[in-house]
Amino acid sequence: VLFNPRQSHKYGGDCVITVLLGEEDKFEEDVVFYLVFTGSSARHYTSTRKVNPGTLETIAPGHDCCETVKVLLCASKQGLSIVVVSEESFQFIQDEAYDAAQFLATCAGNQQALNFTRFLDRSRPPSGDVDFLDEKVALAFRHLKLPVEWNVLGADQTLNGKGLTLMHFAVRLGLLRLTWFLLQQPGGRGALCIHNNEGATPVSLALERGYQKLHQLLTEVFCFVLLFFC
Repeated sequence: VLFNPRQSHKYGGDCVITVLLGEEDKFEEDVVFYLVFTGSSARHYTSTRKVNPGTLETIAPGHDCCETVKVLLCASKQGLSIVVVSEESFQFIQDEAYDAAQFLATCAGNQQALNFTRFLDRSRPPSGDVDFLDEKVALAFRHLKLPVEWNVLGADQTLNGKGLTLMHFAVRLGLLRLTWFLLQQPGGRGALCIHNNEGATPVSLALERGYQKLHQLLTEVFCFVLLFFC
């Protein structure tokens, strides 16, 4: 049995694992396969999808830490005992997107740290790279264990109407998915009324940068919260 890939970031969710069966393991239609991931303190069970008689697919589960775990490929058939087809190893890793999301989360309200991120303006990545960055960082943010009191605006939840916010950061780079995530967090909608040092709100910044979809999203949300936050 072959597994590909043999590693995934620890929060899982978007990594498709392909399992290639040997000739002796190819299944009958009524055989059900599943995987058991066993780590030092957590165990996960995942079902599989049959692609063809010799190929299975599943989604890597999220895990509680970075480590190498044992994976059992099991087969079951009604009326018969469960059979362990193969034992493999699988590694859960912490990737760069997760580290970036953790850094940004700790930067909420920290003007010095957020100002440092402006260097990205001078080396804007191609649109394809931006989409990839947006997808990965937004996914990582959704799996962060943010404190209950965490706020998009940081500890100072008003900033007196002026200052850099995580929303400005996301909009400046055109990160649509991350912006949508932030809008759903405490302080996210209030951030739409905050002006940066150049006097731009996230809404006006999206228009200035030519991010049409992003500007439309922020404008629609802003219309609902204008009377409550600004």
